[in-house]
Amino acid sequence: MLKGHQEHFPGPIHQPPLASNVDAIQPGVHAEYPHHPKLQHHFDDMGQQAEASTLGMWVFLVTEIMFFGGLFMAYLLYRSQAPAAFQEASAHLSIGWGGFNTAVLIFSSLTMALAVRAAQTSEPAKTQVTWIVLTMFLGVVFLGVKAIEYTEKFRDHIVPGPFFDSARWEHPAGVEMFYSLYFCMTGLHALHMIIGLGIMTWLAVKASQQTFNDEYYTPVEVAGLYWHFVDIVWIFLFPLLYLIGRHYHHG
Repeated sequence: MLKGHQEHFPGPIHQPPLASNVDAIQPGVHAEYPHHPKLQHHFDDMGQQAEASTLGMWVFLVTEIMFFGGLFMAYLLYRSQAPAAFQEASAHLSIGWGGFNTAVLIFSSLTMALAVRAAQTSEPAKTQVTWIVLTMFLGVVFLGVKAIEYTEKFRDHIVPGPFFDSARWEHPAGVEMFYSLYFCMTGLHALHMIIGLGIMTWLAVKASQQTFNDEYYTPVEVAGLYWHFVDIVWIFLFPLLYLIGRHYHHG
């Protein structure tokens, strides 16, 4: 009777029982059904939970790709209608700042990957926090550079709207359209960076509490996927916005 009960335990719902309840049924069985403290009740094991979390992040990133894809399509359509205006407007952007920010985000992807690796290999909490904080620092540097660029645009009256200085441009209508897309695309990208910094702050706090190890590192891994996605978006934005006007010559 007892043996048959053990063969069919824990039943069709596959929910790992609490250790106290298992001990009451049969001493020693709880060692065969370990329950990780981070395992949610609707998953069978940590592996299934990790796969579900990763799949959920990939589904979310697909929606983000469609979101930014619409902006990229709008950019391509308007550029095809006014190529000279887009080149004229792009020539005013600082390729130095844009290239610097590109390098910053590439290095931030490296530090984020090292943070994930540190969690996967159960590195000390100090090591994990160090890589996460370095990633955050590079993200803040990126946003600081964007703030400098935005300030310059407001100072030079290049922001689309009632204060846009159309007299300085050869193709004012197309230039204003370019900067409308510029602020929309880079602004939304910066918003994603700010959200990423919030996520990194939470990860740093949890890492300092020794939460992540080789058995539980899913939050760091899925946050890394999000951060890499934001970096990849900028890899496309940089050439589209900054490099197309390198051969433009006024007049």
